[in-house]
Amino acid sequence: MYGLYNGYGGGIMMILFWVLAIIFIIWIVREISDKKIKSDEALEILKERYARGEINKKEFKEKKKDLNN
Repeated sequence: MYGLYNGYGGGIMMILFWVLAIIFIIWIVREISDKKIKSDEALEILKERYARGEINKKEFKEKKKDLNN
């Protein structure tokens, strides 16, 4: 009698492990890249507001510093 980690069960468990590991890595990469994209979009909006005169230079610098943190 084979246990769960011997024979065919071990092969299935290894495949399942690697599939879950790859899915986890893809998820992490997507989370990181989504945050970078959102940060870039926020900075573009901030630049537009400064260019239109909605905020002054001091406010621009403060908000930009907040975005970089």
